[in-house]
Amino acid sequence: MKIVIIGTTSASLLGFRKDLILYLVENKHDVFVLAIDLDAEAEKKLLSLGAVPIKYKFSRTGLNPISDINNTFKLSKVIKNISPEITLSYFSKPVIFGTIAAKLANVPRIIPMLEGLGYVHTKTKTGFNIKKRILQFIQGILYSISFHLADDIIFLNQDDPVDLSKSCYLPKRKINILGGIGLNLTEYKYSKPQIKKNIKFIFIGRLLKEKGIFEFIEACKIVKEKYPFSEFIVLGELDINNPSSLSKEELDELINSNFITYPGFVKNIHEWISSSHVFVLPSYREGFPRSTQEAMAIGRAIITTHVPGCKETVINGYNGFIIPPFDPCELSDKMIYFIESPQEIIRMGNNSYNFAKENFNKDYVNPQITKIIIGKENL
Repeated sequence: MKIVIIGTTSASLLGFRKDLILYLVENKHDVFVLAIDLDAEAEKKLLSLGAVPIKYKFSRTGLNPISDINNTFKLSKVIKNISPEITLSYFSKPVIFGTIAAKLANVPRIIPMLEGLGYVHTKTKTGFNIKKRILQFIQGILYSISFHLADDIIFLNQDDPVDLSKSCYLPKRKINILGGIGLNLTEYKYSKPQIKKNIKFIFIGRLLKEKGIFEFIEACKIVKEKYPFSEFIVLGELDINNPSSLSKEELDELINSNFITYPGFVKNIHEWISSSHVFVLPSYREGFPRSTQEAMAIGRAIITTHVPGCKETVINGYNGFIIPPFDPCELSDKMIYFIESPQEIIRMGNNSYNFAKENFNKDYVNPQITKIIIGKENL
């Protein structure tokens, strides 16, 4: 079958869809991958996977309806020229406009996949502001159109379709819950934490309020006062155009005071996780966080929040702790627990590894997602 995967950036295709692409190609499907920023290097990497890379035009963000409508028609022509049996789109804009474009191109089977509800549906400590409420309404109309045209819809957790159905048309019969998107466990090998005096806590994510970066920093300050030898690693990018981002000045101050270790952009994330002891993600909402899955596969205890997408990764007291969102004091208490009970780092880390091996292995997940994409009638 000809299958078109509609994403945004080539980095997301290579980072999140690589194993699925390989699986589809190995099973004799013709795979075309669409991205908005293809360059020669990315094309070469995607071709090496057996996929056909194609560049298309679309704005990742922004609310220009005329531009979006125009680009949707252009995208439909690209899809029509390929003439696929199936399209799979992921991320908000491809889910909406990629689905519409696929319908205009008369694609027989159309599958959108939402890996999280994103900024618009992420509640902060003060709830949803007026801007988010307006965006939820607009997005809800667009999702309603998209979901009406889709054959099946993939979500990663149980909460997302429930919450999204409050603002849009979402037929229950089309909903599929996948869970984790799958990891190549040979790329994220288990490594036993080396327990030393300086217990290392690692945060991985964009440095945004919604990811819990400010709670992480506040908790670290509390822990540092009692245990000055503890270490805190932050991997993630600033988003200076985002009002909820940590500022460059705040980040520089943390780095210059040796309060955190911040290496900037790194490609060897698995090595940083392996050198740490506990993974921390105090996020306000996720789809099913890839970084947590990676940390679990490597065998690290987890501290995360009781919010959609995060709470599914931890069995409280088994492979880590689930804490309330927006609570740096509770976070610091759990960090101190690991410092004072280092044997629990090993025990919970081993449990994380076993959890990941049973639930996040690509050899289990990719056949599951392929069944949804292709449809029972085509198996």
